[in-house]
Amino acid sequence: MKAVHFGAGNIGRGFVGLLLHEAGYEVVFADVAEGLIAQLDAADSYTVHVVGDAPQDIVVEGFTAVNSAQDPEALTAQIATADVVTTAVGAHILRFVAPAIAAGIAARPADAAPLAVMACENAINATDILSAEIRTAYQGDDLDRRAEFANTAVDRIVPAQAPDAGLDVTVESFYEWVIERGPFGDHVPDIPGATFVDDLSPYIERKLFTLNTGHATTAWYGWAAGIEKISDAIADPDILGIVEGVLGETSALLVAKHGFPVEVQQAYLAKILARFANPYLPDTVERVGRSPLRKLSRHERIVGPAAELVERGLDASHLVGAFSAALAFTPEGDEEVTQLQQILRGGDADAVTAEITGLAADHPLYPALRRAVADRIGSL
Repeated sequence: MKAVHFGAGNIGRGFVGLLLHEAGYEVVFADVAEGLIAQLDAADSYTVHVVGDAPQDIVVEGFTAVNSAQDPEALTAQIATADVVTTAVGAHILRFVAPAIAAGIAARPADAAPLAVMACENAINATDILSAEIRTAYQGDDLDRRAEFANTAVDRIVPAQAPDAGLDVTVESFYEWVIERGPFGDHVPDIPGATFVDDLSPYIERKLFTLNTGHATTAWYGWAAGIEKISDAIADPDILGIVEGVLGETSALLVAKHGFPVEVQQAYLAKILARFANPYLPDTVERVGRSPLRKLSRHERIVGPAAELVERGLDASHLVGAFSAALAFTPEGDEEVTQLQQILRGGDADAVTAEITGLAADHPLYPALRRAVADRIGSL
């Protein structure tokens, strides 16, 4: 079995690529980073260091690598003989990898089994985004016979790595890779480390509105308190209380919307908080809090659940507080931080609120977010 994985970075090597390797796939890493591909080409193996309650070192061998920018023919040939294609490149990069996947699908033998295509991104229904881009690039009318597209929900904390780590990756012990079963019909990929489900949406939102919402909130409040690491921030009683308040609101939404039993969601929440506190994960608040414009957009981890809560007549005041904390998150070196602050300086509260959140002025959440925006504009 062969899997072509786009994105040879830390998540690619330490999560998706690792699980594919453990499932018995020959893993082909595709990336545009020339230095990284050269490292992979020169290496016989790398080690994934799992830290937490059950630490272990897992050696990954038998992989190959291809520079997708410099050697498109080799990439096409690999996809043409693959069973699975996955990505971990960032949702905004999917449109750039789609033409290469389309070319590889077109090059597959006519009698080949359908190629399983899954985008493993930190975004809702990322494979739908990838599929649409592939359909635009694909020449022919037989794509649905040649490929099957399934959305996924992925969850594993992979922090910034030590400068001298090389290809080795440190990851937390917890992981979850949930894949929708329906699109595959009788061709469900053999990946023992993944969980296949009939309805993916509850798992996507549980992860996004618990892990991602809580992680970002911890980062923004931790940065405001002058704390460097996520584990130290969540150890601060005041920040812990704020994060618990935020996740209490999102948990109320998840229980009401998806029918998760209260005790099941509480156990999941407790596990998430324990993961944030893992001292073996040297994650920083600056890394976790970055890209605030994306994280404050309409259907993302703050505005998304807050809007649904107020639509149901439920409280979202802690989420509004997290929104305010994000507006005041101003470390150097993040393009979205700079862009957000420029937006705040250059417009009135109504224009800025609409641009950042995508909410209409008549939405019941709009007044609270507009007040937060006006307060931030007034402080600049």
